[in-house]
Amino acid sequence: MQVIGRDGTHEIEIARSRFACTVARVADADAAGAVIARVRRAGPDATHHCTASRIGDPGTGNVTARSNDDGEPSGTAGVPMLEVLTRRELTDVVAVVSRWFGGTKLGAGGLVRAYSGVLAEALDAVGTLRRVRHRELLLAVPHDRAGRLEHDLRASPYRLRDVAHGADVTLTVAVEEGAVDGFDAWLAERTAGAVEALDAGARDLYLP
Repeated sequence: MQVIGRDGTHEIEIARSRFACTVARVADADAAGAVIARVRRAGPDATHHCTASRIGDPGTGNVTARSNDDGEPSGTAGVPMLEVLTRRELTDVVAVVSRWFGGTKLGAGGLVRAYSGVLAEALDAVGTLRRVRHRELLLAVPHDRAGRLEHDLRASPYRLRDVAHGADVTLTVAVEEGAVDGFDAWLAERTAGAVEALDAGARDLYLP
């Protein structure tokens, strides 16, 4: 799944109307609602706060999409904003475009171009990452073997996320779903079967 690289804002002016776009990465509908509320509080004098969001479930691939024209003519603001997010296949994102009316009506076509255009420019500025579902695996390794295994992991395609020292050394490794069997074989070869991986659950990583 594609996500925005970072949160950001972008602003344009068309016929004396000011359009300010805020984009943010969000995990669920509640987080999207919180971003929308924050933007509304920050711009109480804006004429409109139009919104679009897409929230994805990497486990099922399902996406929940929402949009709101916030008083603009139906289909001229939230819907074209949502179309921009959909065309770019973005998820886990909410976009809010605040408009300060400048006195000149833009017409339906002008509004569509303005709302979709400021969002597209904002997305170009923040860039994208991939949201990839991983399994987080825990490896308990005796201290005298941990250094070698840690070195091998850092040179491998698997992602070493943490090293914790206790009675044993616990290595936390993130492995893409679908690659766990391959990791188990790799681990057995490196440790002669002496170390087993404990599945600590799913974790999503954001990668270039």
